Amino acid sequence: MAIEHDFIEQVEKRWENVYWFSRMLINNDKYGGVGKENDLLTRIASSLRLVKEDNDKLDPSETLVLQKQSLKNILIDRVKNAPARQQRIVKLIEDLDNQITSQEDMEVFLLTCENIMLPINNAIENIPSDDKEFTLSIAKAYLDVKGKEGLATVINLWDDLGVRGSLTAERTEIVKAYATLRVLLDKKNNLKEDDKDIIKTAFVQEFERRAGQKRKGRAGGSLEDVTSFILEFFGIKPASAPDHFQADIEVDNWVKTKDNWLIGISCKRTLRERWKQVSSADSSILSKFKIKQLFHVVTYDEDLSDDKLALLGGQRHIFYLPDNSRRLEYARNHVGLKEYVRPISEFVDDLKKEIK
Repeated sequence: MAIEHDFIEQVEKRWENVYWFSRMLINNDKYGGVGKENDLLTRIASSLRLVKEDNDKLDPSETLVLQKQSLKNILIDRVKNAPARQQRIVKLIEDLDNQITSQEDMEVFLLTCENIMLPINNAIENIPSDDKEFTLSIAKAYLDVKGKEGLATVINLWDDLGVRGSLTAERTEIVKAYATLRVLLDKKNNLKEDDKDIIKTAFVQEFERRAGQKRKGRAGGSLEDVTSFILEFFGIKPASAPDHFQADIEVDNWVKTKDNWLIGISCKRTLRERWKQVSSADSSILSKFKIKQLFHVVTYDEDLSDDKLALLGGQRHIFYLPDNSRRLEYARNHVGLKEYVRPISEFVDDLKKEIK
């Protein structure tokens, strides 16, 4: 009974290796990240299967030795002109050699290459690297219909539309790849349902990890993109940032005024920046870099306290708030704040006055 129990544990562990093989193949820091190279994975899988077919009369252990040597040769050949990567590939070969001790282990490895890594690579490639493509047509429709009155809506929707579009693309790809894997596993009569579950969950886990990395790469760019989109839509030419200028208030884009000064522009839902740390953006520093003003289009303005408006406004920051904003109405009737706030609907006209 003890022998039978050990065998069952060994089989269960074998299919768990689908996940660990996938992690080894994709790990760049330790193993060289060969798992992202589809042509290499295809060559490995087809070569190792060919070795087995050509030596079907040999003892399985002898075939395994030939397969391992073929795998080693393919990987070493891949990095012969990349010395910086060779040490990591050697480590991968060593660890795979320790992990693959039977033909069954080799089958798990091949399944990982063919049915986990390749489909995930293709699916990840099909997921957009930029949220912007999901937002442009919809944002343009708002401005086509509403003109300057649609600015606040576009800024609020921009990030949400991009995220939803990209996540929808992710869902499409994982459903398609998962369905293919499920059909393939259903055809393997030697697999128990638990084995199939282990393989499928390994696929999902690795897909989500890779998709999450791509998601992080997209994050942060969307709200900078909306500024460029707005300028382009209204025919306002952007300018280069002033050399060596650094400020604690984030600036997304710049335009040059008719007197050759600059206006910095930031379109955000809320002013999250470290607004009290404005020493690097005070009036004298702005003058040194020929920055006339900094325009902030803010669609959520409840955190714009009087202190924040007064301090930044006194340093040539202008805030464009939603036309129906409570804070806008309050500040426009406040003797100390009214010079620093304007409705969003005036933002484009104000810019065009400065550049003509």
